[in-house]
Amino acid sequence: MKILAIESSCDETAAAVVEDGRTVLSSVIASQVEEHRLYGGVVPEIASRRHAEAIVPVTSQALEQAGLSLGSIDALAVTYAPGLIGALLVGVNFVKGLALSTGLPLVPVHHLRSHIASNYISNKELKPPFLCLVVSGGHSHIVLVEDYTQMKIIGKTRDDAAGEAFDKAARTMGMPYPGGIALDKVAEDGDPHAFVLPRPVVHDAPYDFSFSGLKTAVLNLLHNARQKGETLNTADVCASFRYAVVDCLTTNFLKAAEALRMDKLVIAGGVSANALLRRTLQAECDKSGRQLFMPEKALCGDNAAMVGAQAFYEFQSGRRAGADLNAYATKSIEEG
Repeated sequence: MKILAIESSCDETAAAVVEDGRTVLSSVIASQVEEHRLYGGVVPEIASRRHAEAIVPVTSQALEQAGLSLGSIDALAVTYAPGLIGALLVGVNFVKGLALSTGLPLVPVHHLRSHIASNYISNKELKPPFLCLVVSGGHSHIVLVEDYTQMKIIGKTRDDAAGEAFDKAARTMGMPYPGGIALDKVAEDGDPHAFVLPRPVVHDAPYDFSFSGLKTAVLNLLHNARQKGETLNTADVCASFRYAVVDCLTTNFLKAAEALRMDKLVIAGGVSANALLRRTLQAECDKSGRQLFMPEKALCGDNAAMVGAQAFYEFQSGRRAGADLNAYATKSIEEG
C-alpha cells in the first residue's frame, strides 16, 4: 500500500511516499531554518506563508522522486495535530483538496505518533508493545505503545520540553537557531561535571519531567557571570547543562521501564538525535540487557516519511477523515 503523506506542523514543509509503513519511496523536505534563524526562532506567520508557497512543488517532487503519479497512490495522509495552527491548516486543507479531487481516502495523523513511527522505518523488525521516550522542542513524553494505534502516557513534562530548554539555553549563549543542535556539538568538547545544576523532581508523579527550573538555573549562571564580568567556558556550560537534561530524561525513562517491566525501549523526536542521550541510553540498555531502538538521525526531525509510516497503521485500524477534518494546536497522543 502506497501512501502520499504531508507534514507542515512547524517550519518544515515535507512530502513523502511510503509503502506498507516501512519502506520510503521518496522523502522531500523544504526547510525554513535559514529564514527563521534571523529571528532566533520560528515565526508562525512566516512559517504558514512559506508552507503555502512550498507545498505544491514539494508534493510534486515527492511523487516524481518515487516515480509515481497520483493514480498510483492508495491513500493520503497529513499531520493534523499538534503544532502551529496556521502551519497545520496549510497541510490539512491542501490534502483535503487532493482527497476531494482524487477520491482517495484521507488519514489524519498525530505528530507525536509519527515521530514514534520513524522507528518503524529505521528498525524494520520493531513491533509493539514497547516503551518510548518522545523528546522534541515542544514535547517530552514517556509513552507506552501497546499497539500501533493504542498508546498510553506514562509521564510527561509539567512545563518546558527538553528541546525548548536546550534552545533557550543555547540562545542565551549566543548560538544560532536551532540552538539545541549547536549546543549538542559544543558540549562534546566540554566537561559535564564543571558546573553542578539541579535535577528537578515532580514528587507526586515519579515519571513526569520539569525542565523550567533547570533552564532557569543555567540562565542565572550565565547572567550572574556576566554581571560580575566573568567569562565561563562555553563548552563546559553546554556539557554540564546537557548532562543534567539527559540525566533527568534517562532516569525517569529507565525508572518507568523497570516498573512496567519493559525490555524493549525506543526513543523518538528531534532531541533523540542528541549524542549524549543516545550514548547514555545505549550504555544503560547494554548493562541491563534491554533492547534499544533509535531512529536514524535524518528521521529525528520533522519529515513526512514518518507520517506515512504511522498512517499505514492508522489506515489499517479503520481511521479516516472527511472534508470536515480540522487542525488542532494541541491534542493528546492517546486520542490519536
